[in-house]
Amino acid sequence: MTTHPATPFLLGCNGRGAQPSSHAKPVGLEELPIREQFRLVKDSGVFDYFDRLPLRSNLDEYINAISEFQLPVHSCSWFYRLGDEKEEALLHDNLKICKEVGAQVHNIMTFTHHQDGHELTDAEIVDHYLDVYDAGMKLGVEPSFELHVNMWTEAVLRVSKIAKMIQDRGIRFNFTMDYSHVNFKINNPEELDISGVRAAVEAGEVVLDPFEENSLCEQWLKMDIVKWTQLRTVAPNQPKNLWHKNDDGSYARGIQYPIIKPRPGEWHSPWSAYLLEPSKEAIRQVMRYHITHPESPLSIITTEMINLADYGLGAKYNLFEQNVEAARFIRRAWAETVALHNAGLL
Repeated sequence: MTTHPATPFLLGCNGRGAQPSSHAKPVGLEELPIREQFRLVKDSGVFDYFDRLPLRSNLDEYINAISEFQLPVHSCSWFYRLGDEKEEALLHDNLKICKEVGAQVHNIMTFTHHQDGHELTDAEIVDHYLDVYDAGMKLGVEPSFELHVNMWTEAVLRVSKIAKMIQDRGIRFNFTMDYSHVNFKINNPEELDISGVRAAVEAGEVVLDPFEENSLCEQWLKMDIVKWTQLRTVAPNQPKNLWHKNDDGSYARGIQYPIIKPRPGEWHSPWSAYLLEPSKEAIRQVMRYHITHPESPLSIITTEMINLADYGLGAKYNLFEQNVEAARFIRRAWAETVALHNAGLL
């Protein structure tokens, strides 16, 4: 069995990425049996755990796979719409599933708009967090709200505001920082408009690039809210997913850029390694902050090269291989961070 230097975080693989796709069998929505997903992740030797929320209907399959492969589930994710009684009941039941499967954290993506169509207010988001925090902590499952497109956090300037409102109540705000949802917007006017920051970015008042001082990445880390970080590599202003069209005929958003150079015909656009650097720098920055700040709440990191439309659907590269390389990069980055810290360079 492969061993790795000790890390202060657990490294997981999103189950949506446990797919050995190829040119002959492109990335699709049809998934392998749960047992086979666990086997792939375990046999890779680079992950500490499997990241996925079981359904009630397949919970036993998860529990059996956890036992067979000695590969735990430490984190689970799902999305919700406020105002929908069924979804709100689902959220509370999913917290119970997290406890039953052994997960420590439930990652929550909440849509920008309420069931009745209005955009969620700050007060509604705060109340939503406090509700799920109370319910989750009673079960020993911490909630963490994710930075994600189509969710209230896509309006990126709301994150710090909401976090501060919750902290002012004496409650920890847990944040899942998937910085791919910022990095792919760099130099993309259409995407900057969706986040409502185009003018502020152009004026230098908001900084997205993690290489630059006072970026959003740096700001959020300094608030000590980053409980969970995710690595999905993207490129600034990258192409849309040209291998998948939405129902209206538009191309799906491009929020996934292969970390391994695609072979001919495996991807739809030119590829350049240097365009991966903002994604990698966000992870390096998380690690530099964590090793120099004992108060940092970071406890888990997941790789997020996945199969959905805005991400890898239709691609002909090996999706699981991309996740394995992302995990290897994370482990290398941590080893380099430790070396720099021990040499007094951080």
